Parts: sequence; structure tokens; C-alpha cells
Amino acid sequence: MRLTPLKKLFTETGLRWLWLTLLCLLVDQVTKHWVAGTFDYKETLVVFPFFNLFYIHNEGAAFSFLADQGGWQRWFFTAIASIASIVFLVWMAKTPKNQRLLSIAFALILSGAVGNLIDRALFGYVIDFLDFHWGGYHFAAFNIADSVIFIGAALMIFESFTNQESNTESDNESKNDKQKNKTNKVESE
Repeated sequence: MRLTPLKKLFTETGLRWLWLTLLCLLVDQVTKHWVAGTFDYKETLVVFPFFNLFYIHNEGAAFSFLADQGGWQRWFFTAIASIASIVFLVWMAKTPKNQRLLSIAFALILSGAVGNLIDRALFGYVIDFLDFHWGGYHFAAFNIADSVIFIGAALMIFESFTNQESNTESDNESKNDKQKNKTNKVESE
């Protein structure tokens, strides 16, 4: 059976995980809109002794970086998220389907980037609501999009250490180099 180029793109590359991107994006957007529609701004709901739902707007980047800069950062971070989304989509399209973990990592990061891009483009800020704390110290509030970006980045790092294809190629190159050195040594004698 001959696959059309478009079908091949979605079955033979990392784009076969685009469904995961869409699923995480849906969960992210639904939870953000639920929080915005249910809670008053800065309202807190204690869920566990170490975890609250806390509705907050983040006009900056991670840890509210540049949040107090007067508005220009909205378009700056929108542009960065747009470019990153395109890059991860292209990387997914160029990743062979057998590199499953890397494809999943790209899908998760793409989902998070698009989720926060939607908020920033529509509202000028990102809706955050997950608040973990311990002993009076609160970690920066975050959302589902931030979580899947983190998980995707962690998977990319893990994959870089466990990718057998890259390790095998490196081993083969080392063996070829050793063989060349032996051949050169014999020829020079």
C-alpha cells in the first residue's frame, strides 16, 4: 500500500503524536477557563496542606520574569511562543517515528507553548492557578501548560542520555577511528 505524502507525514514522523499536543492543550484551556470562571482574581482554595488552587495572572514569563515592564513583554513573549511553536512543529515533522520519546517530548512542549500563547494573545497574561507550598514558602504559581513544558523538557534530557541510536553511532565512530589509527600505525611502520 502506497501512502500519500501527507498521510506519511502523520504516520512516519513525530507528528503522529500531535493528538497528544491537542489533548494536553484542551486540558490546559479547559482548566484555565474553569478557574477564571469559578474563582475571583487572587482567590485561594485550599485543596491539601501543601497545595492550593490560586487564581492569578502572570504578565511575565516563568516566575513572573518581566511582569512589571508596562506591556511590551506581552508581544515579546507572544512572538517567542509563536516561533517556538513553529520550531517544535518542524522538529516533530523531521523526527522519525521510531524516536518515540523525543516525539512525545516535542508534542508536550508544543502543547504548553501554544496553551500559554493563546492566553497571552487573548488576554495579555497567562492564567496560573496551581500553587504548591511548604512551611510558608510558596513555589511560583503555574498551570497545565507549564507542567507539560517541564515534563517535555525532562523527557528530552532523559532521552538524550538513553538514546541508543546516538550511542551506537558514537561507538561505531570510535571503533572506526581506532581501526583507522591501527591502519595508519601499520602503514607507517
